[in-house]
Amino acid sequence: MQRPVAFFDIDGTVFRSSLLIELVEALITDRIFPKSARDGYAEAKRAWQSREGSYEAYLETVIQVFLRHLKGVHYGAFADVGRRVVALQQKRVYRYTRDLIVELKNEGYVLIAISQSPKTILDDFCAQYGFDKVYGRMYEIGPQDRFTGVITDEHLIANKASIVERVFSRHSELTRARSLAVGDTESDIPLLEAVDRPICFNPNAALYAHGKQRDWPIVVERKDVVYHL
Repeated sequence: MQRPVAFFDIDGTVFRSSLLIELVEALITDRIFPKSARDGYAEAKRAWQSREGSYEAYLETVIQVFLRHLKGVHYGAFADVGRRVVALQQKRVYRYTRDLIVELKNEGYVLIAISQSPKTILDDFCAQYGFDKVYGRMYEIGPQDRFTGVITDEHLIANKASIVERVFSRHSELTRARSLAVGDTESDIPLLEAVDRPICFNPNAALYAHGKQRDWPIVVERKDVVYHL
């Protein structure tokens, strides 16, 4: 019997922050990245915290800082920091998506995680929640097990809808019927449009507007209350 599939964005949808942001902070604390690296996103962080700038702009600056300082870092040191970040942050998740994952798993869904965070840290984080497959950013490792700074297979992760197509085209035992996806920003729109059951969870303004127009379910979790709008 064919099994349905549920696709989850992770950062801001399951995890109540960004794994990449937490990773960069830890890499700086451990002096694998220089302390000055924080200067690269300090202003964007301040603007977001004071609601003068967007979270997306803040995250983009963190990504650029990460890429700028990754080259030459030893994979072993990087992986050790990633495991420690997951150990510290693994329970920092939203109740709604945490419970939805359990419910879908019990219903026989195949669970697939998709994120722009590094796959190394995603694998550790997602394993505890029973995800069957994880798609994240992968980075080339060169001589002496050090990162070259090059992103590999970027075309695959750039459009989440292409991952949906890849999953169903390669696995005949899976069905599109009742397929589900959860996302929180406009970058998740292609993913949500590619499934039968899209869910906008804690959406930003752009996704909220699109979801309302398409009459998609919109769910907001605030403190210990979950609202279905």
